[in-house]
Amino acid sequence: VVKIILSGYTAYPLIPNDPRLPHIAEKLNAQIHKTALDAEMLVPFEYIEFPPLTSLKDAGYRIVGLEQADRSIELQNYTAPTKIALLIGEEVNGIEQSLLDQCEDIIEIPMVGQKESFNVSVATGIALYGLSI
Repeated sequence: VVKIILSGYTAYPLIPNDPRLPHIAEKLNAQIHKTALDAEMLVPFEYIEFPPLTSLKDAGYRIVGLEQADRSIELQNYTAPTKIALLIGEEVNGIEQSLLDQCEDIIEIPMVGQKESFNVSVATGIALYGLSI
């Protein structure tokens, strides 16, 4: 992982000239710090409210969505390219269709049992690990 781009209403650590209200930014920063156990600044990140996927494609990244879809490939059957931008949707509704349409590949984590999906943070961890091995 070279860089994480956070978008939408995803919480993120304090940044220089943080646009959020100070009490909100500090509260979120404290929660992230507690959960990350001091690791939140080990990987560079950037917050962009609406990141343009075309600029990532132009930079040579393959846009890959993590979503259950008709054209998705199971994670264990996917060979990750060297430069990948993994798009992860929100908890309940997943990736918006307009963004999913821009994905060059879509991967999914196969499910066993009665549940249809993982919590988004768990799914992200599984996908990042699976793509790295």
